[in-house]
Amino acid sequence: MGKKNKIENKSNIVRSINKNVRSSTRKLNPILKSIVGKKVDLALRNLSFSDKRISNDVSKTLSSAIANAENNYQYDIDKLIVKEAYCGKQIVMKRFRPRAKGRAAPIKKPYSNLTIILTEKKEVENHGSKS
Repeated sequence: MGKKNKIENKSNIVRSINKNVRSSTRKLNPILKSIVGKKVDLALRNLSFSDKRISNDVSKTLSSAIANAENNYQYDIDKLIVKEAYCGKQIVMKRFRPRAKGRAAPIKKPYSNLTIILTEKKEVENHGSKS
């Protein structure tokens, strides 16, 4: 019985994954937290006005998720909301920078994986108060 529920939940969500994003998870998390729970058009607009460099990659991933929802599942774009957006660590490129007196200082260039999950919002009719 538990497997049937998992299959039903997966049919309702749309996912887009962007691997090897050239940014640390620490810089990505505030941007992703700002778009969770919003409609996709509002989230895209907020990302377009963001000053962060990485917001361009986040908006591309969100656009890909929207395209997946429209083409693969025939969802209505106006009803889509961002259910989840999270990132995880990927590889870290290690480089060295020459310093004074023949020393070297390490430079770490982190990469991240970016995942955005969309779902279709179901309209619930409100018939007034219960009082």
